[in-house]
Amino acid sequence: MALWIAVLLGVVQGIFMFLPVSSTAHMVLLEHWLIGRDHPMPAPESAEMILFNLVVHVGTLVSIVVVFAPSLLRFTRYSLRDAYGWARAGRFQGPPLYARLFLLGMLSVLFTGVVGLTLKAVFEQVFANPWMIGFTLILTGALLFWTDKLPPRRRGLRQTGVGTATIIGIAQGFALMPGLSRSALTIVFGLFAGLKRRWAAEYSFFLAIPTICAATLLQAIEVYRLGGLESVSVDALAIGFVVAAVVGIVSLKLVIYFLYRAQLKVFSFYVWALAAAILFGWIDLPM
Repeated sequence: MALWIAVLLGVVQGIFMFLPVSSTAHMVLLEHWLIGRDHPMPAPESAEMILFNLVVHVGTLVSIVVVFAPSLLRFTRYSLRDAYGWARAGRFQGPPLYARLFLLGMLSVLFTGVVGLTLKAVFEQVFANPWMIGFTLILTGALLFWTDKLPPRRRGLRQTGVGTATIIGIAQGFALMPGLSRSALTIVFGLFAGLKRRWAAEYSFFLAIPTICAATLLQAIEVYRLGGLESVSVDALAIGFVVAAVVGIVSLKLVIYFLYRAQLKVFSFYVWALAAAILFGWIDLPM
């Protein structure tokens, strides 16, 4: 795979990672389009290419650290403080707020893993079939359009419990399928569970860190088990990572702007238009 393709895919990932329009769908569609024009690269459903997609996802995690640095530092400091105090208490009682939020986040990741590993073969079929992405994009658009019609949410972090963490974790698991946006599904189902828009967004973005890192590690193990990298170089992985990180900062700030103003439906029209272009053959893709 040429290094300029790694740069191009890194830009696409950085732009679309946090916009609720499925960055994976855009990358897979672009990969199919490039392959259709005889550019040498692995198939989108191959273990190597899925690993590349995950590595550039990890790159965009840098964007989360940059944009949410104060909140992340506060969350880390308070979680460690609460965990230490809870352990020293020496008696059975519910964990303090930040320790509880950390445990709820791990519960969400657990349910994501269960869904992802159970349906892995199904999700890989979507990577291989661009027309199926058209239908998943239609569903993402419907959820985004519906979300803006919800009345103001009232629940804060203190009211977040096991049920909310479970719902968001399962939703994130299905978002491993191209066309179902991870940020859209986790934010939307967080709102459905009653979370305020700010907390639904921050929970979603923070949850991306352990989820994407875990998925990347598992995929790297699979690639190693299959014989290692052949068509994708380490240089391509590094370039895609860096480009996605830089571009992702702008994308993240943009989606926060729209989310806090209840204007996610503007993205629904975009994903519907993209779905129509796929299903009606307006984009020249190998089907």
